[in-house]
Amino acid sequence: MKKHLRIRFFLCFAVLAPFLATAQRSAAEIFEEGNVRARSGDYVGALKSFSIVIGMNPSHAPSYFNRGLAKATLKDYRGAILDYDKAVEINPSESLYFQSRGVSKSFQEDHRGAILDYTRSIEINPSDAKTYFNRAVSYARLENYLKAASDFDKSVSLEPNDVNYLYARGRNKLHLDDHTGALEDFVKVLAISPKRHMALAGCAEAKIALENYQGAIADLDKAIELSPRDANLLELRGFARNKLLSFTNALADYEKAISLGNKSPEVYYGRGLAKSRLGRQKEAIADLNMAIELNNPYFEKDAKKISYRGPITKKILDELRGGIKENAPIRPLGSERAQAYYERGNSKIKNGDTRGGLTDLNTAIELSPLYAEAYFSRAMSRSAQGDQTGAVMDLITAIKIRPEYQEAYHLRGIIRHSQGMVNEGCMDLSKAGELGYEGSYEVISEYCN
Repeated sequence: MKKHLRIRFFLCFAVLAPFLATAQRSAAEIFEEGNVRARSGDYVGALKSFSIVIGMNPSHAPSYFNRGLAKATLKDYRGAILDYDKAVEINPSESLYFQSRGVSKSFQEDHRGAILDYTRSIEINPSDAKTYFNRAVSYARLENYLKAASDFDKSVSLEPNDVNYLYARGRNKLHLDDHTGALEDFVKVLAISPKRHMALAGCAEAKIALENYQGAIADLDKAIELSPRDANLLELRGFARNKLLSFTNALADYEKAISLGNKSPEVYYGRGLAKSRLGRQKEAIADLNMAIELNNPYFEKDAKKISYRGPITKKILDELRGGIKENAPIRPLGSERAQAYYERGNSKIKNGDTRGGLTDLNTAIELSPLYAEAYFSRAMSRSAQGDQTGAVMDLITAIKIRPEYQEAYHLRGIIRHSQGMVNEGCMDLSKAGELGYEGSYEVISEYCN
């Protein structure tokens, strides 16, 4: 039941209407007209006014900035960024220009670029809580929850009663498995705003992680009373009820969640589990089929249908995979001889006997299920044969066994990238580089920017 941070960025139109030179009095009037239009919600009219001012005075940074705000409000983030670029070029000492450009970059999913802008804004104005908050959100979107935590702490220290900051910090703490700390933040939100159903849901998530299922259900009862058509709340309560072995009640929650439009893998998994425990195995299997197949990039009924949807084509993937150099440890031979099967399998593959090599690697894994290098070698071979799904599954296992497995992160990164999961692939490559695999940065430079 992974929840995403839902953050609202607050964009305010700056009333920056300095009196221009007397000869340009009409420009000042048109600028103020643009502000009035923006405040009334006429953003198209506003940006027209600001464009006129820019035509009269091409060096007027506030007009570029306010036109950028109008474009951003109309969701023209690329156009907004161009205007912010010009405003920054003219006046690089205005923190709000950098902050607003960062917001538009965030909406374009350019979180690394946004972080650079937020950082510059903070350097100019280190007391603006909103900028720390926005930077924290971008760090969280990049799954850098530790850095996000520091910025959330700073935003809360500057504005301790802002419920949005407290709630977001609580969600971030859930990602860091600080469930007690998350619960404290959600409780603070409810003390300020008792009817925030999402804060109640956050309390429930924290309590579920702390195995306080009854407490979680009590919170969810209140949340559902406040928002009875929120299918995600019903799904979460169903999970808590399953944990308490209250399968009939859990089933009712999942049924209601599905009727309200929740078609997530988690809801089918929960309903399938409840049905299975209630003896309705045929129905359970149908639900669990959905849980496995729905929106699952690692499931493909027909391997021939797998396409290369990312900038890394099959040819490029083959070249990048061929360049991987693994520094596998030399292990002593154990009584089950798994190490010998592993080495023989690699030798057979290098000698062109892929089928025989895979058979040996399979045997090595059967004999030693925690043999991370065997999973990696099998992933290399599967990927070379076009079985990218099987390769990724092996790499997931290898990384679980060896969390610092840099080559596994690198290989999973280029495979994911080739399958259209560009952000996930680039995150894997970043992790591989962080762990010391220098070749990852060459791929990042070419395919992640």
